[in-house]
Amino acid sequence: MKTILIVDDEPRTREGVRKTLEAWSSGRYRIVTASSGVEALQWLQEQDAHLVVTDIRMPEIGGLELMERLHELPHPPVIIVISGYSEFDYARKALQYGVVDYLLKPLDKRKLVAAVEAALERGKKIDRIERMEKLVDPKLLEAAQQDKVYCIQVQEALRYVDQRLQETISLKEMAEVLHLNSSYFSVLFKDQTGITFSEYVTRRRVQRAKELLVGTSLPVADIAEKVGYQTAKYFVKVFRDQENISPSQYRHSVVDSENEI
Repeated sequence: MKTILIVDDEPRTREGVRKTLEAWSSGRYRIVTASSGVEALQWLQEQDAHLVVTDIRMPEIGGLELMERLHELPHPPVIIVISGYSEFDYARKALQYGVVDYLLKPLDKRKLVAAVEAALERGKKIDRIERMEKLVDPKLLEAAQQDKVYCIQVQEALRYVDQRLQETISLKEMAEVLHLNSSYFSVLFKDQTGITFSEYVTRRRVQRAKELLVGTSLPVADIAEKVGYQTAKYFVKVFRDQENISPSQYRHSVVDSENEI
């Protein structure tokens, strides 16, 4: 369940926002409150918030400093600012930290709910972008974008690999298919793509494995076989070397976030 954190030192406003959002949420979101920026940061040390609704003027740690600290988190929440002050400088500074709306007190309940819905939708878009970034290998993406400038032999090699990921593919075999000297093909491929042939094959296999991990419920051992690895153990080692996590951990990190409400 996603969490909305309300931060305001005024009890009346804090509770008013909480009650409004709890009525709107109907249990779909967890609504949490903090009476200060200090309390909010302490809470965020152990838990995550998907949306933060914060006052901009508070003692000790104000809303702007809180936003700055939130912006430094590995997965910053989207932010809505509420304030009794309409000075332009506050709004301008707040926008630097990805604030999606700036609401003035006294709050209009309908505008508050509309702002929260818009902020959560923006959060979903950010999550989707992050999942896509996890799925796509930047070096392969770069290689695909440069496909038109490759010589015909390299283009044929890329197609050959993509069509035979389940099979054993060696540099020597690839050179023979293209009727080229192995050493010449090795230099040619590296010169045009920026990576070695063996690295391309490995990255393409891991890329396909990531697609299968996210798009299917196949066991890791079956996926290993489908992307050309004879043993699951070696596949897991290669995957971890590329992604810094195991295939199972990758599957959970992407699929679980996708299934969140």
